[in-house]
Amino acid sequence: MRNIEDFLARALTDDLGKLILRFTIGFLMLFHGYDKLTNGIDGIKFLVTRDGLPEFLAYGVYVGEVVVPILIIIGLFTRISSIIYAATMLFAIYLAHAQDVFAISEKGAWAIELQALFMLGALALAFLGAGKYSIDKK
Repeated sequence: MRNIEDFLARALTDDLGKLILRFTIGFLMLFHGYDKLTNGIDGIKFLVTRDGLPEFLAYGVYVGEVVVPILIIIGLFTRISSIIYAATMLFAIYLAHAQDVFAISEKGAWAIELQALFMLGALALAFLGAGKYSIDKK
């Protein structure tokens, strides 16, 4: 009987942890997406074209910062959405924070710790899956 209780406790804890991770990275990224929706993406277009990439790539920010976070929060296509999210963060680091990859902030922290936390949290979720508190239920 104890093994069944341990199994259930572990399963509930794992799935609750996945839900918290999904909600956290999804919800926090939506603030960035909302900013792009309300203020436009001229800054992203500038960064993309500055690096010699086609301007249309800037529109991917709507997928990476609006659509994908919503999918992650509700737990639909979670693994692929998380990979797209992580790729979005990698692209953001490349475009806007490349000079900070090996830098330390004034407070002594890694200068891109927030971007790295978003990216690696999404990557962890890609490996973990959505959990049972999701539309995917895997």
